[in-house]
Amino acid sequence: MEKEEFKPLFEVQKIPDNIYEKMIGNSIPDKDFVDKNSLDYLKITYYGFDNKPHIGDMVVSKEVSKEVIEIFKELYENKYPIEKISLIDNYGADDELSMSANNTSSFCYRVVDGSKVLSNHSKGLAIDINPLINPMVKNGDVSPRKGQDYIERNENVKGMITKGDACYNAFTKRGWTWGGEWSNLKDYQHFEK
Repeated sequence: MEKEEFKPLFEVQKIPDNIYEKMIGNSIPDKDFVDKNSLDYLKITYYGFDNKPHIGDMVVSKEVSKEVIEIFKELYENKYPIEKISLIDNYGADDELSMSANNTSSFCYRVVDGSKVLSNHSKGLAIDINPLINPMVKNGDVSPRKGQDYIERNENVKGMITKGDACYNAFTKRGWTWGGEWSNLKDYQHFEK
């Protein structure tokens, strides 16, 4: 019997009921906070740090879902390494836990750290890529805390985003902003629309 060839999957769909139920009380604190119909559920194929294809899932705004699929297709074609892609709900919507696991994710209804302003993650308009090795650095604080070893940007680290690399280009050529270019802080993991 011949081994079946792997077929990459890039799919946009409505959020399945079982996934939505898992999100309530996690990435969606209360079902009245977010219109389920404003979000899409994506299945995305990516190259893991083991250099093999994997399928992950992500929730993003309907406004950008097709574009996000294009971005991740491009990353897949370039064999850009992503350690994992999983809903933040699998980490109890705990950002520190998800980032420390180097989990790439998007939607999570929350405020910007240290403020009362809703994050673009709350709208599904921001994506954090390989957040452990692409930490946020602000006033000497590093998030996730385990990302301390990666504040020096070195292109030779697998999955580390640098200006002009395949990940940077896939997002920025479509009008996304990279947090690594911000002046008041550096959020190397973060792309937003």
